[in-house]
Amino acid sequence: MLTDRKVRLLRQSFALVEPNAGIAGLIFYRHLFNLDPSLRPLFQTSIELQARKLMEALSYTIATLENPQALVPVLEAMGRRHVTYGARDEHYDTVIQAMLLTFAETLNSGFSPQARKAWSEALTFVSDTMKRGAAQSVASGRQATDD
Repeated sequence: MLTDRKVRLLRQSFALVEPNAGIAGLIFYRHLFNLDPSLRPLFQTSIELQARKLMEALSYTIATLENPQALVPVLEAMGRRHVTYGARDEHYDTVIQAMLLTFAETLNSGFSPQARKAWSEALTFVSDTMKRGAAQSVASGRQATDD
């Protein structure tokens, strides 16, 4: 997983973003839809609500990084849920890119190369875990239709 130093960097940088989490979430969605406008129709609720949910999920992830027994099942369940929204594997790279752009914009010079690397690794872990959950969902759905 991540080194103690990287976890510290993640928590320090997120602590700077968290007081303005709502704004950061909106910035994220602006970047996401600029990177891939085709993703906009996947979101049926207000972007303000989505932004809040995103930042709450990120907060939980940062808080539980050292406890994979708690974190992994939550991320896999999120991945299964996101399949029902139309999320596909290739969307996760765009999400990571949008999140890194969001941190760069909101933290400016506070987003050091080391923090960027730590976030990239953490977001890749989140992405990979969610994709694994999504694949399990798709496989079980396929199995149910084969029965």
